[in-house]
Amino acid sequence: MTDATSSINPGVVLTTAGSREDAERIAHALIAENLAACINLAPVTSIYRWEGKVCHDEEIQLIIKTDLDRFEQLQARITQLHSYDLPEIIALPITQGSASYLNWIAAQLHI
Repeated sequence: MTDATSSINPGVVLTTAGSREDAERIAHALIAENLAACINLAPVTSIYRWEGKVCHDEEIQLIIKTDLDRFEQLQARITQLHSYDLPEIIALPITQGSASYLNWIAAQLHI
């Protein structure tokens, strides 16, 4: 990263929600609380094992652009807002990116 983006530890956090309404509620809260700069919502089909059974569900994937230095706060808030007993909350670092976009993320998070 360039010096202009050195103030941010950019990353993407992924979670899914069981409905569009739940996904939008979570997304709006995270944006309003400056825990995320941008969140994309996309329909996905999830096939997974839960309590010994194979499940096949339609969900909404939240693709959350954030500063990974805020991951603990973000994780706590997602857990608080989520309707699932065990929501997926995983973080992926952004190792390369447009400096202007990474600066925009930082600006949205007031970094």
